[in-house]
This record gives sequence, C-alpha cells and structure tokens, in this order.
Amino acid sequence: MNDRLRLACAALSATAFAALSSHGIAAEPAAAPAPYVMPASTPAPIRAAIESADRAADAKARDANRKPAELLTLAGIKAGDRVVEFASFGQYFSQLLSDVVGPQGRVYMYDLPYTAQRAAANSGAFVDKHPNTQYTLVNYNSIELPKDVDAVVNVLYYHDLPLNNIETAALNAKIFQALKPGGTFFIVDHNAAAGSGVRDIKTLHRIDPAVIKAEVTKAGFELVEESKLLAYANDDHTQLVFAPGLRGMTDQSVFKFRKPSKARK
Repeated sequence: MNDRLRLACAALSATAFAALSSHGIAAEPAAAPAPYVMPASTPAPIRAAIESADRAADAKARDANRKPAELLTLAGIKAGDRVVEFASFGQYFSQLLSDVVGPQGRVYMYDLPYTAQRAAANSGAFVDKHPNTQYTLVNYNSIELPKDVDAVVNVLYYHDLPLNNIETAALNAKIFQALKPGGTFFIVDHNAAAGSGVRDIKTLHRIDPAVIKAEVTKAGFELVEESKLLAYANDDHTQLVFAPGLRGMTDQSVFKFRKPSKARK
C-alpha cells in the first residue's frame, strides 16, 4: 500500500477503509508517468542522491510526478544542512535528504504515533542504514524540535495536522523557533478549490493554499516563493486525492517560506 494511502486510511474509520479497499482504491497504482529527466542545472549532490543505486525502483518510478530535483533545489537543501522532516514514513524524501546533507548534516524524522504499526519497523531499519538520520514517534502537540536547523520540510501532510488534532498555530510557532534566522520552511500539499478554506480536508485530503499562506505567515515567516512545479490543470479539485487515475497527478502547491534574518527570538 502506498505510504500516503496509509495516512488516509488511518484518518478514516475501519469501515470506510474496508469500503475503499473493496472498490480497488487500496491497490490502485499511480498513473504511469514519462521517464524523469532532471534539469541540467540540478546541483551535483541532489543529482547524485536521485541517481543513487540505493533507491528502490518504486521510489524512482514516482520521480516524474514528484519532481524531487526541482523541489530539493528550490528548497535549497545542501551538504551539511540539519533538516527536520514531518511525516517521513515511506522515506521517499528521507533517503534523498539523507544523501544530500551527507555525513556532516542530519535529518530529524518525525512521525505521529499512529503510524507505528505500519511504518516503525521500516523507519527503524532505514535509520540503521543511514547514521545521519534520527527517527522519532511523537505527538506533534508535545514535540520538542532541535534548535538552529536549516530547513523544515512538510510534504503532503500539512492538511493532515488538523485531522490528527494537531494545534497548527502552536506547531508553526515551534518550527519558527527551531529554524535559524534565514532558515526555510518548505511545504507541498494537495490543492482544494480556491476559497474553500479547510472544508475539504477530511473528505478529500485537500486544503485551500490560502489557508497555508495565512497560517504560516501569521507565525512570522515570509513567503519567498509559491511555485507551480506540481500544478496539474486536469485536476478539478473535486476528487479524493487517492481516487483511481488521480493519485500522483493532483494539483499541488509548493511553498518556500523563510524565517527572516532578523526574526524575533
């Protein structure tokens, strides 16, 4: 089962999960994309991480839709960085981050406790093979983040915070304090219809991009860039993101926020 589908199923009742599985959604593969071609300008450490022979074939098969070279380049992840990753289960980005930051960097992976049953064993094994990573199961409401990190990454999970009763404003404040001045808060998420607010979070696993911008800037961050890297015009924002034929092809927003260099302490 796809790692993001595990998240959706955990947010649904057991009955709803059974219904989804019986309709084939659990087994529905992502749309087969064209081969992934990295931009020529991709920094060498990022290129090496994506081309690594250690990456699983199913992870590489998702690259064309997820555009990891473009995302990591935009985020500015580099060797020696200390990076916090929320919702690391599945390790698609964890492995790339680990390779890019290298032995002088560190990746702090945080998952909510409910993911343990399906993801803890694999996550533990991943850390054993990647000594520059750290894996923690923790309720994000009580999380204590490391200080002076270079970047915080949240890919396709911001909308899930309220679904799991996480106080988003408090978490954003903790992220702000954890980052060094000039540090990056990088967010990718599935788009809901403009003006819909949080209406479709529970039913479609989508969020209005305006909500993310308002909440994160309220915490003190400045918006550096809102990218259309993962924009898909054929997605009309009305379907569950795991719907057959849509998975991997949802219209997504990509945000790069920055803690101001002279930010409040």
